[in-house]
Amino acid sequence: MRYHPLTAADRSAMLAKIGVPSVDTLFKDVPQSAVVPLSTFGLPDGQGEIEVERKLSRMAAKNTAAGAGPSFLGAGAYKHHVPAAVDHLIQRSEFLTSYTPYQPEIAQGTLQYMFEFQTQVALLTGMEVANASLYDGSTATAEAVLMAMRVTRRSKAILSGGLHPHYAETVETVAALSGTVARAPATPGKAEDIAALIDADTACVVVQSPDVFGLIRDLKPIAAAAHAKGALLIAVVTEVISLGLLEGPGFQDADIVACEGQSIGNGLNFGGPYVGLFATREKFLRQMPGRLTGETADASGKRGYVLTLSTREQHIRREKATSNICTNSGLCCLAFTIHLSLLCEEGLTRLARLNHAKASALADKLARVNGVSLVTPTFFNEFTIKLPKPAAAIVDALAAKGILAGVPASRLLPHDPALRDLLIVAVTETTTDEDADALVAGLSEVL
Repeated sequence: MRYHPLTAADRSAMLAKIGVPSVDTLFKDVPQSAVVPLSTFGLPDGQGEIEVERKLSRMAAKNTAAGAGPSFLGAGAYKHHVPAAVDHLIQRSEFLTSYTPYQPEIAQGTLQYMFEFQTQVALLTGMEVANASLYDGSTATAEAVLMAMRVTRRSKAILSGGLHPHYAETVETVAALSGTVARAPATPGKAEDIAALIDADTACVVVQSPDVFGLIRDLKPIAAAAHAKGALLIAVVTEVISLGLLEGPGFQDADIVACEGQSIGNGLNFGGPYVGLFATREKFLRQMPGRLTGETADASGKRGYVLTLSTREQHIRREKATSNICTNSGLCCLAFTIHLSLLCEEGLTRLARLNHAKASALADKLARVNGVSLVTPTFFNEFTIKLPKPAAAIVDALAAKGILAGVPASRLLPHDPALRDLLIVAVTETTTDEDADALVAGLSEVL
């Protein structure tokens, strides 16, 4: 259906109806600082569809796509291979719908894959229960903090300096009215003494492993310190494939686990939509956000699935809701479930080993480049290197050669001058030996 804008007569009639003389008057309360003039975009008026397509295509061609050449971008979004079978299956008419399954009691297939998704997440994380997905890893982390505040009846959250800065900002935004959030400074390649920050008012500590710089953290001592003070440990994972090789947070005494599931079944998708994973201990079940699918039997004894423990505003009174999540990333959740089912446990482990092996090989090569040193002593498929020059300028120089060298740490934490020369490099199974050699050679040229 084509979009037909309103005519001048339509606008005049509506403005007259509500008693406002002009559109500018209608929006007079919007601060000028928030108003973006149309001329900013440089788009001409009154162009045909073909002309618009051509112009936008030329603008889009200025970007360097992640698949256009060697790419080592990561920092929370990873380029993995997604089998064609995943996209084929999620587009079957049984699954692909523009309508949110608010009443999935009539769609047993939807409920079944959500139940299997929850089972997969619980097994991956080493936790007892998981829900049917949140939007993404950052919002899952924020929901975990709110849940910890409800469970402990405390209002202070401590965030590790290794937590992805975007996740930290999401937590600070969502939890602003529920409590206080303290963020530890970033210490690339080192584990800060976060246990020393825990006090009697602390509801939770939030620790990411591998952290945003790639460092693998031992969660058990942090969990013990948190529990000794009556606080909870929230473990965050942005690269879920790492759980194919590393011990799940649940086996390290974490109380809540929040993950980004994009790496399994989902492409980069221009930064979204992604899929949040959320798991916890059974004793905290009734404080979980979102909804949970359960297995049951009908009057004839046949197996069936139902939504249960749905503590959303749509199901219970607003003041009783644990979250205002209105839906989930259902299709991304299905893609995750299908891809992980295709991989199985053995395949996931092999994939994780392949990622780690390729990253280790590249780290060794980069460490031999003159002036480059490895900052992250232990890592999975992402690590940080220190350059003799500002990393942002080096990334620009390599991008001009068609190589996406990684994410400068200064882009994530621009106000920390100590991070200016650090570059976060990600490697996946899609990275070829030629890609790795191109980065090493390119870096040697531009330094």
